[in-house]
Amino acid sequence: MKHFLLITIVTALIIIGAINAMAIEEAKYKVIKKDNHFEIRDYATHIIAETVVEGKLKDAGNLAFKKLFRYISGDNRSRDKVSMTAPVSQKPKGEKIKMTAPVAQQRDKESWVVSFMMPSSYTIETLPEPEDIEVTLRQVPARRMASVRYSGFWSEEGYLLNKAELESWIHRMGFTVVGVPIWARYNPPFMPWFLRRNEILIPIDVGID
Repeated sequence: MKHFLLITIVTALIIIGAINAMAIEEAKYKVIKKDNHFEIRDYATHIIAETVVEGKLKDAGNLAFKKLFRYISGDNRSRDKVSMTAPVSQKPKGEKIKMTAPVAQQRDKESWVVSFMMPSSYTIETLPEPEDIEVTLRQVPARRMASVRYSGFWSEEGYLLNKAELESWIHRMGFTVVGVPIWARYNPPFMPWFLRRNEILIPIDVGID
């Protein structure tokens, strides 16, 4: 048992070291308010490559990831490679926000918008144009977001549970929701589930005292 635990710890440290060595760029934000595991953040303007796919939560994410990864790997007009950044973001297309509870049932096919943040060294004019017409580039304006962070598998159960907790906290705080929830994933698939950084982000319109 001790031997297995030691191997697990060493493996985890190697993986963490490999991720740190990659030094991928992350979305820039400033924490405005913190309440246990909830935060209010101000995000700077940034550019994303995004695509819309149909399917269940995880299936849609996997399908969209392949399209977007092909784009940054050279499937573009100039054949340039674009550095990977974090997080990979996924949100429902056109979902109406309800503050009472998460939706108990969902259609078999849903539309999801999945995006990669582009490195800050690019502008919308200097990014290579996608070959795939289903991949588009868009500049996201600066915005204020409520967030909750959690570890674990990339499951619909974890997504819905943490989304419901964040929505409940937003409701208790009296904040106003101005956009759909975003599911943000920061780690590659080979990262152990207990070390993964996952977040739910919800755009809000609120002043902070």
